[in-house]
Amino acid sequence: MTYDQQPQNPSPQVPQYQANGQAQSQYSQTPYSQPQYSQTQYVQQPQYGQPTAQPQAVYYQSPAGAGASAGYAAPASAIPAQVASVTERAERTSITRAYAEMTAGLAVTAVVAVLTQTFGLLDSFLATTGSLGWIGLMLVQIVMAIAIGNRAMNLKAGAARVLFYLYAALMGFTLSSIFMVYDLGSIGTVLALCTGFFFVLTMLSLTMRSSMLKAGPILLAALIALIVGEIIIMLVAPGSTGLMVISAIGVLIFAGLTMYDAQKTRVLFAQYAGQPEAIKSLSIVCALNLYLDFVNMFLYLLRLFGSRD
Repeated sequence: MTYDQQPQNPSPQVPQYQANGQAQSQYSQTPYSQPQYSQTQYVQQPQYGQPTAQPQAVYYQSPAGAGASAGYAAPASAIPAQVASVTERAERTSITRAYAEMTAGLAVTAVVAVLTQTFGLLDSFLATTGSLGWIGLMLVQIVMAIAIGNRAMNLKAGAARVLFYLYAALMGFTLSSIFMVYDLGSIGTVLALCTGFFFVLTMLSLTMRSSMLKAGPILLAALIALIVGEIIIMLVAPGSTGLMVISAIGVLIFAGLTMYDAQKTRVLFAQYAGQPEAIKSLSIVCALNLYLDFVNMFLYLLRLFGSRD
């Protein structure tokens, strides 16, 4: 029975007696006759013979439930800060998951590229299939990238992850061709340079106040123009100067895309907060975007600073 309900048949409490047999007069009052018990707010029940306690501050129930100890209770003013802290930690965990998936994909690509070059698998494949085999590899990669980006949210996280790693392995099989053009030392140097550049761009985009999200359509249009321009230059004037200019522009575009995808990853994880299964699949989509940014930036940097055999 709550404190604001009046008993149906209130009756005075039976007087208590001390050892000397004298009744205590303060116990002769009806326990619910105090005016504060008729209020709707919960207050501390007064002890017999003591002054009535003042109403206590209202506390929200802790997330641990009604049975949690009083140590979990927090003032009303602290609840928004606690919720914001929990949400921020969840976003950091999700972002870390996406970058971990991206790193795993890059590791798969590197291992497959080294093994392909070591055993001459790409040479054997091209000797068998010719130029059609190379075009087929490109088309399969494009289709897989589009499929993962559009269908990963409808798949289970495990299936989406397998597709992503298969795509990374196929990319490694194709990228093994760089060992035929550039020496191993310059490949390692450019890889370290790209890793540091990518890390700086990511930290800058996640900490800066301004938003890069509005630049997404502009960057996409610039990327399409870059691809078309690169094809035209390779067909019309395949000189080193034109390709160097295209490579420098490509580095700038993918630097912007890296910052854009980093901020987009944070926004998407905030939208799907509280949906752990969706977060797992979403991390694959974000990892693919970041993976493509890294690989393309690496290739353009390699064209700019790599030493050819």
